[in-house]
Amino acid sequence: MPLVTIFFFILFFTIFVRMPLVLSLIATVSGYVVFGVVQCILAIIFFGSLDAVGDSLSNGYVLQLATGTVIIPSSWVFYRMGYGFTFDLSRLRFKFEDIMVTLLISLFLISITSILYFNQLYVVTIFFLATSAYMLYYSLRKDREHD
Repeated sequence: MPLVTIFFFILFFTIFVRMPLVLSLIATVSGYVVFGVVQCILAIIFFGSLDAVGDSLSNGYVLQLATGTVIIPSSWVFYRMGYGFTFDLSRLRFKFEDIMVTLLISLFLISITSILYFNQLYVVTIFFLATSAYMLYYSLRKDREHD
């Protein structure tokens, strides 16, 4: 299901928001990774493990509510501080660097499928943190490059 969700977000950004495909990939995977990091950390804090979240339906709802409670205000604060994707969407140059990012995103999608299958919360958290750090570094560097 996560891959289907990611695919539909990429389509949404590409078709309706009219972002270039590479930028829609970056925005979607970056958002998904940040969401995953926050949710994994909250699962560890509240329940101690991912298995404990699945013990009860209400635990899943509590985790989703907590994640939204953290992400929505944080997003608003970052937006008000001027952070986000601000580069000109119509002037995307498709270079070797963009091909590498596309390949890394594809690798992420394949990797996340197998990692989530094994259901090891600490491995998922580390994977999300590493991917999030890379994607945020790349997007901030790309944003400064266009300013």
